[in-house]
Amino acid sequence: MTQQIPSTEPELAGVRNFRDVGGLPTEDGRQVRYGQLFRSGHLAHATEEDAAFLASLGLHTIFDFRNASDQKLEGPDVELPGVRNVNLPLTDPADGAEFWKMVRDGDLDQLRAILSDGKGANRMIVSYRTIIKERTAEHSRVLHALAEDSVPALMHCAAGKDRAGLSIAVTLLALGVERDAIIADYLESNAAHRRYKVHRSSTSASAYSPEVMELLSPLFDARAAYLTAAFETIEETWGGVDAYLKQGLGMTPELRERLRERLLD
Repeated sequence: MTQQIPSTEPELAGVRNFRDVGGLPTEDGRQVRYGQLFRSGHLAHATEEDAAFLASLGLHTIFDFRNASDQKLEGPDVELPGVRNVNLPLTDPADGAEFWKMVRDGDLDQLRAILSDGKGANRMIVSYRTIIKERTAEHSRVLHALAEDSVPALMHCAAGKDRAGLSIAVTLLALGVERDAIIADYLESNAAHRRYKVHRSSTSASAYSPEVMELLSPLFDARAAYLTAAFETIEETWGGVDAYLKQGLGMTPELRERLRERLLD
């Protein structure tokens, strides 16, 4: 089989955390094909040059995992000609609305109350576990679409870290990618040029003080513990990846093989 040439990661001005997932190794010696599966933050602020680059990828489908609240805050994705946009919210905008309002508007004492002593990291772990257990219909739809006709595909949420990170991870599990490689790809979201920019209502220096940023860091970090919690939830709930894919997501062996043929070299 011809070896694909890795694509150079572009410098996108208005889209953060973009990357090709190609090259990740599977447990049976194959690898994810380049140019077929991409991930990023939202596309609402893409420049004309960004949009031209994204259009050049030949995308079939863009999966947007943001909810209505995210879209109101950031705006809709730019339109790319001939590309199907599928919105599959992985979180309820009403769930945690007050919490995220506090993240944007709260003073130091309020942030300490909701985030200190590990509360921020614990919230993220609970969120990852909940998405795995409760959003099986959405993840099933993504995998079925990829197996049928939806590649090349781009998956994104707001930061491209949590909801997109989980959906990419689920896809990579279905492809048989090595667990360490899935985690390593997830942690790439921590690179300085990829990180989501924290936006707070106040522009004063105190709104972005070192203590405030330290308190907020669990929410904006990609941490191995978060993704590990998702994997543990699969084990605890279904007994393993194969059962999760079959019982939880309705992936027959035939569909899973079709997915692998589309996305693996």
